[in-house]
Parts: sequence; structure tokens; C-alpha cells
Amino acid sequence: MNFPEHTVEKIGGTSMSRIHELRDTLIIGDRAADRLFHRMFVVSAFGGITNLLLEHKKTGKPGVFALFANDDNDHSWLDALNGVTTAMKDQHDKVLDNPADRALAEDFVRDRIEGARNCLYDLRRLCSYGHFRLSSQMMIVRELLSGLGEAHSAFVTTLMLQRAGVNARFVDLSGWRDETECSLQERISKAFSDVDLATELPIVTGYAQCREGLMREYDRGYSEVTFANIAAYTGAKEAIIHKEFHLSSADPALVGVEEVQKLGHTNYDVADQLSNMGMEAIHPNAAKILRQAKVALRVTNAFEPSDPGTLIDEKPAEAPAVEIITGLNVVSLELFEQDMVGVKGYDAAALDALRRHKVRIASKISNANTITHYVEAPLKTVRRVVSDLEEAFPSARVSARTVSIVSAIGRDLTGLKAFSQGIRALEDAGIEVIAAHQAPRNVDIQFVLPREAADKAVVALHAALVGRSDIKSLKQAA
Repeated sequence: MNFPEHTVEKIGGTSMSRIHELRDTLIIGDRAADRLFHRMFVVSAFGGITNLLLEHKKTGKPGVFALFANDDNDHSWLDALNGVTTAMKDQHDKVLDNPADRALAEDFVRDRIEGARNCLYDLRRLCSYGHFRLSSQMMIVRELLSGLGEAHSAFVTTLMLQRAGVNARFVDLSGWRDETECSLQERISKAFSDVDLATELPIVTGYAQCREGLMREYDRGYSEVTFANIAAYTGAKEAIIHKEFHLSSADPALVGVEEVQKLGHTNYDVADQLSNMGMEAIHPNAAKILRQAKVALRVTNAFEPSDPGTLIDEKPAEAPAVEIITGLNVVSLELFEQDMVGVKGYDAAALDALRRHKVRIASKISNANTITHYVEAPLKTVRRVVSDLEEAFPSARVSARTVSIVSAIGRDLTGLKAFSQGIRALEDAGIEVIAAHQAPRNVDIQFVLPREAADKAVVALHAALVGRSDIKSLKQAA
């Protein structure tokens, strides 16, 4: 199917909680009727809803899924599901002014929540017979629950826009009550087979039910993968992510709003480095899909719709520059064996243990007798890896400590002497440098530091390498 020139745009959960504000600026604003279309919006769940449905992304506090998975017949997941109903109602009551629209939204929530409740009841009853194992169904349960949030926000946003006179269309990719099994590509193709982008404004769920299982592969990053696949399939002119902040040269809360610079233009290489450092402009798999489809990505501040934001494409830098300073808390996992030199197997065993315990590697360095992985995982999980490695290599010394990596990133760092300048800036700020590394490709420099010094290091490196910070900012971070 050929689509007219258009953009595919995504609104994240935090911004979705203020969608009624975005209606009058980002979505409608001062656009004439014919400029309302040739766009589609992929939406996340309202802020906090997915945390209630699954588990809190930062604190780990259990939501419906986690409580159902660990249910010991106290049925606490039922109370949690009731809590989701209340939270959804609170959210759509903020967005919808018309009583009829609110009634439609309540009916929608009731249908989805009651359906999910019955499904979970039936599943537990089925598994009580012994021939069926609940554990084998938990990923499907996770998918079912996660899709409730995006379906709700997309439906409510559609109602809100229709009430404002916009010909919005609810596009539900969640597979609710759909008995057919299809791939992600087939799900998208079917949903957009009769959409007219010249006269309709599609509001699309960020979750898509498909044979591949998005949660299994991407977990909480599924909405960006859905967004990227839609942009690639429809041949979008641009894929646009609307966040609640600009993509800037450092965290404004650390360096100061007046000190940071909006990136304006960068490439997918930098986006990948940011993802590796936990500062995702976009999920790395979503970036890969867009890059391979030759669709440029734009990251904007949703609440500054007149600002073009930052364009991410494949173009190289016009001149070498450090573009962004960012940090990540990690655990340093060090395997030392005096007799390692010239012997194979140590690295493979370490990687196998990390993979077995589902530990993500942020960086790695090695020499003749030491392999150090910098990993993003709870310390208790890393200790299990330590135990496995000590069992595999009884004469080795395996240790773990919490540290931070602060990284200077840019499309091209050639000739800047940023490595030596960064070391000097950290020493001048009184910060101990545990390790430092710059790869030959010259897109990032990583400084390993004590965790308590990370914020101060971001300020110091931003001042030295980006050049907008001052001593006052450095003192504030101290």
C-alpha cells in the first residue's frame, strides 16, 4: 500500500498525562484543517499506568503482573487491578470534559479490565489441574496486561480529539478479542489497510500483539519498536518522538538550564551510545529499524512545538565535537587470574555467566590476566555471577564494586584531545579516575569513577569539553 507523505509521531507516558495541553499546541495548534492530517500518533500509556499493570520501572514495586506471578492465594493482584481501574478513571477524567465521553471511557475501561480479570481467573483455574503450567503462560499474561494501558490512552485521546472537531481514528494494535495469529508486519498492515492519512488522524496503541511477542524481546521498550515498525512500513518522511525535554548536552538539573545546549543534529551512532549509557533517545532496536529503512528520527520537546528539536540521521559531523556528557551507575565485575595469559576460556565463561543471569554489559576491558566487565544490574545479581565464576575458576580472584561510567560522546572526537582534557578536568575537580578508555572509532570516551563523584564529574567534563559550564555550576555539584 502506498501512503502519502506523512510523519509518524510518538508521545511518551509522562507527556501523555498532559495530552489535553498538547491537544491545543502540538496536535491542533494554529493548523488549518488540511494541515491536521498526514500525521499519525503512536501513544504510550498515561504516566504511571504501566507501572501499576506490571511493576514500577525504577523501584521494582510489584504491579498486577508481579503480584499475579507470585500469588499465594491471597489474590492481592485483584486489589491491584482495581487500583488500575481507579487510576485510569482519574487520568481520563483529567483529559475529557464531556460527560458522554467520560461515560464511553468508563465503559471501555470496564470492558478491558473485566476481560483481563476473567482471563487471569480462568488461566489460574486451568493451571490448577496440573497438566498446564502457569509459568509457561506468564509472558503472554505480561503482554495482555501491558496492552491495557496503551489501548486506554489511545481510546481516550481519540475521544478528546473528536470532541475538538478533529477526525481522529482509534487504531488498536493490541489484538483484543482477536482470535487470529499474525506477525507484527501483518498486524500493522491489517490495521492501516483502509486508513486515509489525508482525511484521518490515526491515534495508535504503542503496544502491538503479534506472533513474535514484543515483551519477550523488548520488554518495556516495546512502544518505540512498534513506532519504528509503523514508520518503516508506511515509509514515513520522519519519525518524531515528543519528549518532555530537549535532547541536550547534559542533564540540565546537574549542569544548569542555561549551560546546556540542545544537540540540534546528531546521528544514529550517537543515539546508540546514549542507549548503551541508559539515556535512550530511542530504543536501540527501534533505531536500527529506522536506520535500515532510511527514515530520519527527530526528538522534540512536546511542550515547545515550534522548536524543531534534534534531528538524528546517518550524516557525519561537519566538524569534530563533544556533543553530550552523560553517566551511568554500573557494577565493576573483575576476574583476575595470574595464569590467564595465553589460556582460552575465561572470557567465554564470564560471558556465559552474565548471560545466564541476564546481566547487561555496558562496557568491558581486559589485559593479560584480568577481564573487567562494567555491568548494569543489582549488586545481588552480580554476586551470583561472582559465585559462578569462583566455582568455575577456584584459583581466580573475582570481585565486584559499585562505580559509575561518565561518558563524553560525539559523532567525531578526532583531534580534540578530549581524553587528556577530560582527565585533567577530573583531576582539577578532585575526582579519582579509576579507569578511562577511548576506542579507535572516536565516538565516545568512558571515565570510570567512584559512584558518589558521578554528578560532579558530569559538570566538570561538560565545562571542559562542551564549554558552557562555569565554576559556579561545579561548586554546586560538589
